[in-house]
Amino acid sequence: MHREVGERGRRPEHPDCPGSGYCARGCHHPHLHCVVPGGGISLKTARWVHCRPNFFLPVRVLSRLFRRLFLEGLAALHAAGELQFFGDLSRLTEPSMFTEYLASTRRCEWVVFAKRPFAGPAQVLRYLARYTHRVAISNSRLVKLGAEHVSFRWKDYRDPRRYKPKVMRLSIGEFMRRFLLHVLPHGFHRIRHYGLLANSHRTEKVKLCRNLLNMPSTLTDVNDSRHSEDGPTADTPQACPCCGGRMTIVQTFDGPLSRPRPQWRDRL
Repeated sequence: MHREVGERGRRPEHPDCPGSGYCARGCHHPHLHCVVPGGGISLKTARWVHCRPNFFLPVRVLSRLFRRLFLEGLAALHAAGELQFFGDLSRLTEPSMFTEYLASTRRCEWVVFAKRPFAGPAQVLRYLARYTHRVAISNSRLVKLGAEHVSFRWKDYRDPRRYKPKVMRLSIGEFMRRFLLHVLPHGFHRIRHYGLLANSHRTEKVKLCRNLLNMPSTLTDVNDSRHSEDGPTADTPQACPCCGGRMTIVQTFDGPLSRPRPQWRDRL
């Protein structure tokens, strides 16, 4: 059982395209997705502790905890001189002004959104796999590129007819500004693993979790009985060097050093 947890902050609507989603609106919207297990390993005994069936975590407590830790981190960075401010925000360089600004953020409500996935944990992982390995906008959404403007399709999710995409026209500079909002700053990592999946003990912890949950050691072990009798063959998938599971070939393609494809295969 898994839950998807995301920190969502309230953000202003863009006056030119209200309700168009953060990508089309152009507002800077840093956010994160956290996938956590619905349970964990007991600290005292080697057993798996499940969360309650209809309860995952207190979102109100999580909201206040995240707000406190986030603001304490900002205050520490400001005291160390690690924050830079430009334009109208230059006044926040002064410690008194920055403290006053943080005080206003403590009084507002920080929203933590957590819900059960509609189609189960597998659907969440498939979504995040596409989400983390795609670019900000696909080529299929680009409509026209001119000398000064770019036109592309977008969906207005607040429009009852959202199934029909709309076309937005932006200057090249504004289009690049919005595109670069999706590029991680230097030193940031797109995906990080913690807890059971930390790199230092991932293999051991995953193996222990599978044993405690009475699951196969790898996802493909249920189909390995045929290989155990005959032994490994040339067609046996290789083991993953990270988790130990068997790797599956999802696509093959010809490279510059590949042998020519036999013509008889094309007639099959």
